[in-house]
Amino acid sequence: MGGPAAPAPDGRRPRWSKDAEKYLLPHEQPPVIATRRHWAVLVVPVAKSLPALVVGSWLLMLDPDNGVTASVGLLVLVGALGYLALRVGEWWMRHFIVTNRRVLLTSGIIVRTVALLPLRRITDLTYKETLLGQLLGYGTFRFESAGQQQALSEITYLPRADVLYRDVSDLLFGGNGAGGGDDEGEAEPSPQQPRRSADRPRPDAAGDGRRDTQPIPPLPPRRARSPRVAGRRVRQSGR
Repeated sequence: MGGPAAPAPDGRRPRWSKDAEKYLLPHEQPPVIATRRHWAVLVVPVAKSLPALVVGSWLLMLDPDNGVTASVGLLVLVGALGYLALRVGEWWMRHFIVTNRRVLLTSGIIVRTVALLPLRRITDLTYKETLLGQLLGYGTFRFESAGQQQALSEITYLPRADVLYRDVSDLLFGGNGAGGGDDEGEAEPSPQQPRRSADRPRPDAAGDGRRDTQPIPPLPPRRARSPRVAGRRVRQSGR
């Protein structure tokens, strides 16, 4: 499962198909890429647990009749095996999934976590391959997106990273994905569709789209009352 999503050769459902059914939208299936990280990610956990396994086995076989050393050796051995089993389980359950809309990273054994990044928000993709990665066949993807820091900014130990890089680049910068809708997968309105009433220019707007800002002319001055009219009112009030 080191490249584009495909069914298992023996006919069994791959592990990523369960995540695809649970977290992908109907128009996102089947995913373009579905893979787990390279097995080289387990080299460091194995190297850390190997000394503990050796010491625990030595204490367990040093003096089987001595309950103290046997118990200590058994505890060390169980702890090292538990740590190694936890790392292997995390590697087995973590999947890198790319659809025509989103990039997802599912992880967790008991508590499942899904980190996603819409393809439309990715502004740059960096592909790094170390010397050991070139020998074993893995690489690192670094996504740069508009806005704040994303949880999927860097994904390490991707198998067949050169093939994955071409597939993801085709989705980002080719004609097979990210430009045909919004982040939720809804189709964007075509340019020929009429604009909404909120976007239409108001009738009192100028032809160039700017409102008329000429000053309002002042009101004419009020005419003064004639003395004759005022005198009549005075005489009438005196009657």
